[in-house]
Amino acid sequence: MPVSPTYPGVYIEEIASGVRTIVGVSTSDTAFVDYFSRGPMNEATRITSFDDFERKFGGLHRDSEASYAIQQFYLNGGQVGWVVRVAGGAPAAARTILRGGSPEQNALTVSAANEGLWGERIQVAVDYLTREPDQFNLVAREIGIVRGQPQVLGSEVHRNLSMDQTRSNWAAGVINDRSQLIRVEDAGLGQRPLPRGANANVTSIQAINDLNNTVFAALTGGSDGSLPGADELTDGLAALDRIAPAIFSILCLPRAANLEDAAMSQVVAAATAYAEAKRAFYIVDTPASVEREDQMREWMADHDGIRHRNAAVYFPRLTIPDALNEFRLRSVGPSGTMAGVYARIDSSRGVWKAPAGTEADLRGARLLTRLNDLENGALNPLGVNVLRTFPVVGNVSWGARTLEGADIEASEWKYIPIRRLALFIEESLSQGLQWVVFEPNDEPLWAQIRLNVGAFMQNLFQKGAFQGRSPREAYFVRCDAETTTQNDRDLGIVNILVGFAPLKPAEFVIIKIQQMAGQVQV
Repeated sequence: MPVSPTYPGVYIEEIASGVRTIVGVSTSDTAFVDYFSRGPMNEATRITSFDDFERKFGGLHRDSEASYAIQQFYLNGGQVGWVVRVAGGAPAAARTILRGGSPEQNALTVSAANEGLWGERIQVAVDYLTREPDQFNLVAREIGIVRGQPQVLGSEVHRNLSMDQTRSNWAAGVINDRSQLIRVEDAGLGQRPLPRGANANVTSIQAINDLNNTVFAALTGGSDGSLPGADELTDGLAALDRIAPAIFSILCLPRAANLEDAAMSQVVAAATAYAEAKRAFYIVDTPASVEREDQMREWMADHDGIRHRNAAVYFPRLTIPDALNEFRLRSVGPSGTMAGVYARIDSSRGVWKAPAGTEADLRGARLLTRLNDLENGALNPLGVNVLRTFPVVGNVSWGARTLEGADIEASEWKYIPIRRLALFIEESLSQGLQWVVFEPNDEPLWAQIRLNVGAFMQNLFQKGAFQGRSPREAYFVRCDAETTTQNDRDLGIVNILVGFAPLKPAEFVIIKIQQMAGQVQV
């Protein structure tokens, strides 16, 4: 704050530098929307590993295309995922009712934490070995089959609970806040639920691993619902709106490829529009019936409406060992695998490096169809990224074009790394310039904007994101009286003009060889 001198001497005043660092956003957080065996319904959940996915969503499921895509995502270098579980029909959570009082009445309704048949593996028990006479303990356990034998997969113990809603240890409040397995609803009886069996002092906590113990009651009535259709998949995208301030940068909808043609087109159109609105990139999967190069050309001709600068398609599909089917090969779309490759290349080289070439190897997957150079050459001009197999290198991504990358389109967004770099810059500046709103719209503000945006762009230039030998050749940042006229200022508008010279991938490497006729070099 300004100094008010009142006595002779030296006064110190700290002055703000005007530097507000703009931090680059994540470029590889990937969103998956699909059917899963468990997990929150129509809610985006952050995961950081496949183990995390198994804990929260049940892992691989034969009817869940995205579960295999997520496995491939992490196998190929993915780091952060956002998972949205959707289903058709009427999915329901398994439940049971615990009775209490005299005469007996409904005391607590215990439900699985979320919908699905998985909830029928949960059992609950009550005992009275507590600190106070009006309290109770509630134990929940999940039973599963491991190597052909039933085992306890997990358990929870909630001790010294009360049915008094005014107390801090009220059963519904404690369990619903802490439990990963169950939710409870208090019927308002005011009396604790009764233990199963005649002996209220049976220690249900010690009986957790005793699978034959009768103090436990099983939850019933769970339902997975039906496989999601186009409406459920597109409606599930809305759950991603609620992850703010976090963002996702890549979108995968593997189930869309399993739908009827009209339904698939509906999902692809909605997903592409949503990706554009969120400054994200959508990787499209093709149906399993498209196996040959000529079929892919026909499919692209029939689906010309899917072309968009924020989307890409890869061919052919992949095969991976299916752990749920004795490791027999299963056909999967390449979107999850390629999202992992994007994340790996982004981390090691930067978003401006094309996710293709010998570095972009496909881990844990084989190609459903092997293509030669001529077939590759027929698809590449159409904007189809081909997956190839080469000696020593193995299976790699051998294309880096967006769905606007067809030669006839002549689009400035022909290449994936250029489009994704632009989206990265847009989102980073959008978030990093929030402080500008409601600031006085004059030269001091414009100077601060030029300083901060220029520092961000200079950092990218030093990392090799742009072409050019100097910053002047690589990028520019303009914000002054020319970009923001007096009329703009009267309307409350400040215009910032940012340009950059992108690095285009060396898609075609031409080597010219000339024979020497034995001339003597002087």
